[in-house]
Amino acid sequence: MKLALRVVAFLLLVVVAAGLIFYRYPLWVADQHTRFHLWRLGVKSEYVEAGGYRLHYFEAGPAGGAGTPVVLVHGLGARVEDWGAMIPALAAQGFHVYAPDLLGYGRSPKPDVSYSISLQEQTVAQFMQAVHVPKADVGGWSMGGWIVMKLALDHPEMVDRLIVYDSAGVYFPATFEADLFTPHDVAGVRKLISMLTPNPRDVPDFAAEAMVRKLQRNAWVVNRSTASMITGKDLLDFRLHNISQPMLIVWGSKDELIPLASGETIHRSVPQSVLDIVEGCGHLAPAECAKPVIEGTVEFLRAQPPMHGGERTFPAGS
Repeated sequence: MKLALRVVAFLLLVVVAAGLIFYRYPLWVADQHTRFHLWRLGVKSEYVEAGGYRLHYFEAGPAGGAGTPVVLVHGLGARVEDWGAMIPALAAQGFHVYAPDLLGYGRSPKPDVSYSISLQEQTVAQFMQAVHVPKADVGGWSMGGWIVMKLALDHPEMVDRLIVYDSAGVYFPATFEADLFTPHDVAGVRKLISMLTPNPRDVPDFAAEAMVRKLQRNAWVVNRSTASMITGKDLLDFRLHNISQPMLIVWGSKDELIPLASGETIHRSVPQSVLDIVEGCGHLAPAECAKPVIEGTVEFLRAQPPMHGGERTFPAGS
């Protein structure tokens, strides 16, 4: 009986300790869950020296580097885990996926640099060289879309097919302030979430406070990125017509952060591009509407000859 009581007491202690850890560090717990889930699906967490920095990245796909290489580039304030739905799904379809944490983000270094679009473009090019992928199908989400479009223009020999998801990179009248991405309080976190998704979940205060702490730790990097983008130096409005690669543009119809009109502008400027509109989805289409986004992406990447022009619409849950 005493042994049973001790076991029960020990289990209660473990449960209480786990609860306290989750309460204080909910984002850390969520990250560990995500990383474990990806590991179980065969996604490897790796590091590589590129451009003088030790970059972190995820890799998944057939053994020995087989399979068409696909490089995925995340957006502002994001990290490689945000591709968690797409990486294993594309790998399961036979693609070999590489997804780096950009400089200043995720588990990559945070040097004292500008964090401009041009710098991150250089980082992606150096990463591809470091992992021995001289040419790939390249996709980017939000700021990452801006980066990969610039890569396709400046280094066309490195990009086979081009995909952007709710991409920045062309001028549009913003409906938010630059500090949206670095909230100082719970109200700011909820405002950011409401801009990212048309169906925001109710985030408990303790989780929102954890988000504030995390976002503030990296605020200086995000602020430098934002300040560089605001200058307009790297905007692509007058260069888009020079994109020569087959191109897929994916957009959530209810994106309030970067409106669908931006996607339509890119589509008009690149005659061979295909525009996929995911109805009812917001800025987080590759995560919240992963099924139609993955289906459209795989169809585009496999098409022979490459898909050319046109517009398609997908229900969010199709």
